[in-house]
Amino acid sequence: MRIVTLNANGIRSAASKGAFRWLARQDADVICLQETKAQLHQLDGHAIDIPGYYRCFYDAKRPGYSGVALYAKREPDAVTRGFGVREFDDEGRYLEARFGGLSVVSLYLPSGSSGPERQASKFRFLDAFLPHLARLRRKRRPFILCGDWNIAHKPIDLRNWKANQKNSGFLPEERAWLDRLFGELRYVDAFREVDPRPDQYTWWSNRGAARANNVGWRIDYQVASPGLAGSALRAKIHVADRFSDHAPLVMDYDLPRL
Repeated sequence: MRIVTLNANGIRSAASKGAFRWLARQDADVICLQETKAQLHQLDGHAIDIPGYYRCFYDAKRPGYSGVALYAKREPDAVTRGFGVREFDDEGRYLEARFGGLSVVSLYLPSGSSGPERQASKFRFLDAFLPHLARLRRKRRPFILCGDWNIAHKPIDLRNWKANQKNSGFLPEERAWLDRLFGELRYVDAFREVDPRPDQYTWWSNRGAARANNVGWRIDYQVASPGLAGSALRAKIHVADRFSDHAPLVMDYDLPRL
């Protein structure tokens, strides 16, 4: 099974840069997109279809903000929009699709980089979302949660880690939250199962020459529930094209194809 995740930083913008032509060539079973920044009615006339794929969206109520989408080779058995917390469900951050015995989630965690108010919202999300992840684990159903988690876990996951220890995305509290996710709850950072190398990033600032110099952060993840530990086979961060300030993360799993 192949799963691709990409923070599009605007689905219409990414489409204009060729993202969907590239995605159509990946032969992915599931494609997860985040930060679509568009309501469904605004997508007419934009090249966002992939032939042969079912698509579903979960838009933020606020126009031009947040939003997630999921494309799949077959129609899901069920789709869940939101995880039951109105503050964040109104922002369109969680879209779950069920395919037989597997669920795939397109997920977009809040960013706190714009100031204290947004960081406080991010902490509220983390406080609410960890119990949800614990409930998912108790279902004994395999999950793969794909998207922009807006947290770099360890120093290996960003270039300038020493200078960013007091910045959103690498705060001690955020990193400790991921420690609990991958420790106490036993979820799996699937990328790190197959690629332990440094300098593997999925996001770069638009300031300066951050992307050209690979001064980046790895904040886009595919996170597998405990029962899928060891199922990741291959991972690739696609940097040859620039569809967004994020790069697509492509992963193959030892799981049946859709």
